[in-house]
Amino acid sequence: MDNPSFFTINHRKTIREAFKHEVFTKEQFVIVVDDEDNVMGIVTDGDFRRAIWNAISLEDAVGAITNKDYIWLTERYDVDNVVKIFSTTDVHQIPILRNEMLVDIIYKNNFKVPASEKSKRNINIPVVIMAGGSGTRLDPFTRILPKPLIPIGDKPVIEILIERFAKYGSRCFYISLNYKSRIVKAFFEDYVKEYNISFIDEEKPLGTAGSLKLLAGKIKTTFIVSNCDILVQEDYNKIVEFHREGQYMLTIVGSVQHHVVPYGVCKTDIGGGLVDFEEKPKYDFLVNTGMYVLDPGVLKYIPPGKEFDMTELIHDLVQKGKKIGVFPVSEKSWIDIGQWEQYKKAVEDLHSFF
Repeated sequence: MDNPSFFTINHRKTIREAFKHEVFTKEQFVIVVDDEDNVMGIVTDGDFRRAIWNAISLEDAVGAITNKDYIWLTERYDVDNVVKIFSTTDVHQIPILRNEMLVDIIYKNNFKVPASEKSKRNINIPVVIMAGGSGTRLDPFTRILPKPLIPIGDKPVIEILIERFAKYGSRCFYISLNYKSRIVKAFFEDYVKEYNISFIDEEKPLGTAGSLKLLAGKIKTTFIVSNCDILVQEDYNKIVEFHREGQYMLTIVGSVQHHVVPYGVCKTDIGGGLVDFEEKPKYDFLVNTGMYVLDPGVLKYIPPGKEFDMTELIHDLVQKGKKIGVFPVSEKSWIDIGQWEQYKKAVEDLHSFF
């Protein structure tokens, strides 16, 4: 390994800095070291989610959530032992240490590891892509092209979405259409037929959830819903597994977003007296990415033939006491290309993002 320090972060850095680390963004882990560069442990995407669920401040030092009971090997490792570790654990990478310092990392996909029953599983569930909107945020582009066909690199965004889900075993896709639907259908006339693609035609705009009602009776298993203008870099198997293990009716994929108020903020009592003053406070929010996992039972809560948004559906389910899950992803794992600045970033970062 030419530059081991590229894969490490100092234990005094914040949790936020760890999850913005370039290695974590790409590979879902980062090695935590002390002030002498001795390895203390490893932080993975699972540690990140647990920190969010446990309301741990992202301003805390990453050392506080570091897994110190981790698997590591020396440079004289035995290949058979490595294969055994990868075969019997959920570990996908193993740090190689010399005198407690990182010298290399070995990866599961570089060894001939027999596939476990868990690793053999793909999500293989239907995916609904909501592509009926007019894309006003990308005007004037969308006066000519419908939003699903806006290019990122040499492919339209909807093709990138489909290929991403197909990587995890999905072959059945429903695309909800309204605005410039004929152009989208024309694109798919010449599309490779390795996927089963069906269209949901909205005779009028039905919002971000209304058209799902048209799938009642057609989808009888857990399924994914995604807006057509978002890209999420995550292991979709983990998202679906989280949904099923939690027995949620609906799971929201949420992205941690950090915001700094650029001014001093005054807090007052009811009479106008100053209670507290905070200069440029920082806030973290878990925001809706526009990707969801749903059980088919959700469809009965969507009114027919009516404009109905996903936010309304979620609110109604909460009011009815249904279980709703939230699966967190890091800030850099989500791109909303429906905004010009994010679209330009997606074009620039496409290869590194995926």
